[in-house]
Amino acid sequence: MTAPKAAEIERFVDRPPSGIVAVLVFGPDRGLVTERANRLAKSVVPDLTDPFRVSDLDEGTLDSDPARLADEAQSLSMTGGRRVVRVRGAGNGHTSIFEAILDQPVGDALIVAEGGDLNKSSSLRKLFTEAGNAAAIACYPDNARDLAEVVRNALKAENLSISAEALDDAVSRLGSDRGVTRRELDKLILYAMDKKRIELEDIRAIMGDEAEARSEELCDAAGEGDFRRLDTALERLWIAETSPIAVVRTALGHFQRLAQAAAEKQRGESIDNAMRKFRPPIHFTRTSSFKAQANRWSEPKLLAALDLLLETEALCKTTGVPAQAACGRALLNIAAMAR
Repeated sequence: MTAPKAAEIERFVDRPPSGIVAVLVFGPDRGLVTERANRLAKSVVPDLTDPFRVSDLDEGTLDSDPARLADEAQSLSMTGGRRVVRVRGAGNGHTSIFEAILDQPVGDALIVAEGGDLNKSSSLRKLFTEAGNAAAIACYPDNARDLAEVVRNALKAENLSISAEALDDAVSRLGSDRGVTRRELDKLILYAMDKKRIELEDIRAIMGDEAEARSEELCDAAGEGDFRRLDTALERLWIAETSPIAVVRTALGHFQRLAQAAAEKQRGESIDNAMRKFRPPIHFTRTSSFKAQANRWSEPKLLAALDLLLETEALCKTTGVPAQAACGRALLNIAAMAR
């Protein structure tokens, strides 16, 4: 069997075809690898803590005892029922072990192997993709559409709805790892226990990083030349005991992005297209401000701002100058440049 198509994967992991002996779940999203491997295993054994029906092997076990996989696959459960053999850390060095199992299957256990980010030339991935009685399932980070579906389904299971604005905000904060996404959603569901609908303020209360949000507000204030807002943002960051060096580095990242947008504009690219290339993307609540800043700042001024920030970081690290004062002065000078 080849790898299931994207539209078929969710159905496959919940109900793998009867002729499947082993499934390789792999990819860069470790949380999603674990989630899908768990679902595959539960399609055979609902209780994954059952020691009679679930066997857990790791790469070290396979390395030291290659015959162990076949032994576990053909073992019978003392309590009856089909068994699951899980293999964690499967890699190309174990290809021959799995090949022997797939060529001459023993027992009726479902083997669920978890691998890392295996490329298309990987011998293990090729084996599972090409074998008629196996399957390979790739796990990549969720895109925005898939992530929105994950959020909606998780909330729906708890009889919760979510506003469009809150959903957009949640999607912008999640997606690097399915395991992290699930944990964040669990916290959100617990927080919203007495609610019927999730709103934007709920997302920001649970998923928002206050220090990061304040640093971004500070960057926008400096980039817009808004002295009053900049002064307030600085005061809040110092009260929260945020590191001045961390603030300077956030500002460096912000003005580097502005410089990148300015360079794209010089090449005839629109600011909107330049912004779409940023990873991670700019939060949707800041896009209008960023665009206005990109149109306001010239390339020479952006280079001068970056030089000032680099000098300030060095000053904070290597001299006895009060770091908060040095950081604040640099950002106020940058705000003056914006005006």
